[in-house]
Formats: sequence, C-alpha cells, structure tokens
Amino acid sequence: MEVSAGRFTARLAETQEDVSAAQRLRYRVFVEEMGASASPQEHADRREVDHFDDHCDHLILFDTESTVTDPLDRVIGVYRLLRGSVAKAGPGFYTASEFDLEKIADYPHETLELGRSCVHAEYRSGAAMQLLWMALAQYIYTHKLRLLFGCASFHGSDMQALAKPLSYLHHTRLAPEHLRPRVLSEFYNDMNLLPADEVSRPEAMREMPALIKGYLRLNGYVGDGAFIDKDFNTVDVCLVMETDKISARYHSFYAGKSPEDMAKELG
Repeated sequence: MEVSAGRFTARLAETQEDVSAAQRLRYRVFVEEMGASASPQEHADRREVDHFDDHCDHLILFDTESTVTDPLDRVIGVYRLLRGSVAKAGPGFYTASEFDLEKIADYPHETLELGRSCVHAEYRSGAAMQLLWMALAQYIYTHKLRLLFGCASFHGSDMQALAKPLSYLHHTRLAPEHLRPRVLSEFYNDMNLLPADEVSRPEAMREMPALIKGYLRLNGYVGDGAFIDKDFNTVDVCLVMETDKISARYHSFYAGKSPEDMAKELG
C-alpha cells in the first residue's frame, strides 16, 4: 500500500530498516521531546522499541524532497497498527496493559488498535498530517476494519493541570456502555474533576492535544477513566471509534481517494 501527493508519500514498512526508521522517529518524539523513559539500549540506538513491534504493521510517512541522508532519520510520521485478528493469535493488545478491553474483545467484526502515533515537529500542520490520515483511511477500508481504538495521550502526568479537557471528555464524550473500556482498577483515575457546568468547551478544546481533537471530529469517544503513564510522562485516555459512525464529511475527505484526488485536496 502506497499513497502519494505532492512531496509526501505514505506506505507500510516493508523492511527492518523501515521499522527501525519508525522507531527512530518515536524515540525523537517520545523520549527526546516528551521525556519518556528508555532503556540503555534504546538510548544507544536512538530507537523506541517494544515487543509488539514485530506483530504490527507500521504506516510510515516520508518527505520525498528532504535532504536528510541517514535513512533512519527520513521517516517524518508513523502509526503503529495492530489488527484484532493478529493480536488474538499472538501478542494481545498494548492497550490492555492500561485498560480493560473485555467489551472490545467481544466486538463481532475486525478491530484495529492504533498506537505510537507521532509526527516530526516540523510537519505537524498541513499536508503531511492529512496524507498520513488519508493513508490510514485506505488501510482501514482495505482491511474492512469496523472498530478503532487505542491509547491517546496528554503530555505530563498532573491530572489537575488537565482538569478541563479530561472533565470535558468525561461529561460529553464517553463511549457507549457496550463499547466502553475502563482503566484497570489498580490504575484508575477519575476524569470527572470538574462539574459539567464549570467546563467551558472552548477552553477545554484549547488544551486538548491535536490528535485527540482529530478523533473527536471523526465522532470518536473515550473510555472510563485516565491512566497515568509514568514511563512516558503522559496521561492516557482510550479512544474508541466505529468506522461506520465517522461523520460523512470526514469519511468523504479521507477515504477512497485516488492519488490525483489527494494531490488536488492537499494542493
């Protein structure tokens, strides 16, 4: 699978070098930029790695006009993709280390765990991010995926500092009960930090990470509770989204476009 428009190309990793390049970007964003912990080997290699990587598809984004010479530094965006059928046959889901996924496990159609999403700091607005999402949409519809989920993060581990956006999610965007993950009981942190009448939507959205805002625009929901990930220096919520509930506006924008259509959309 390959999707190109203008100077950008997105495709699935095909070689170990491709996967290593995705891990290099993850190290740059999660460890160097956001302060996640890493092992001595990860620091030495400058790659963020875990045991799920070998079981996942890695969607990687390139700037074809980049002058970077090291192939491990050429990837500028990444999504780690783990289909439910693959997870059940082997590693399970990464998200299950933080959230009870029993209700998602019973879902009658193919699911997809989205993880380790990040984009190079120089490309976080505009065409690069749009093309990455378009390529993700192609993957979703190619594999007939009906339910998307995964951890999405707020930077930092102070729940009170995130009271407005977390409370907004709790009061307005909880997933339907039959699909609602819940933080594992030993790690549970209530997102209901402020009464609903004290939560201003504009203020909450200003403090919401761009990725979470993107999922909300697609009619995404969140699970019950937040997880404090001390290793990654984040507060995590579990995003849940049924693909047949994605708003028509965004469905038509991201899915089923030819390369010519995408080039036109992205200028």
